[in-house]
Amino acid sequence: MTAATARFDLKLKEDEKKLFSEAAALMGTTTAGFVRTAAKEKARALIEQETRVSMSARDFAQFAAALDKPFAANKALDEALKSVRGSVRRA
Repeated sequence: MTAATARFDLKLKEDEKKLFSEAAALMGTTTAGFVRTAAKEKARALIEQETRVSMSARDFAQFAAALDKPFAANKALDEALKSVRGSVRRA
């Protein structure tokens, strides 16, 4: 286990501190430990929720079909590529 070295200071209202302290005591941990654990759980849940893409089976089938189609550049992409061909070199 790696020792914690980063600090995070947080000002609380007195009633919030009492709430966290009471919950920490019920869990048999320190207030800091309780807040750290609760914050990590919430952060992980939020990141999971916001970074996962969910879609119906029908939408997934349409998405997969679109990926399977051969690529065809549109007019705007063709023009953009033409405009940079002289200034971009391959390594």
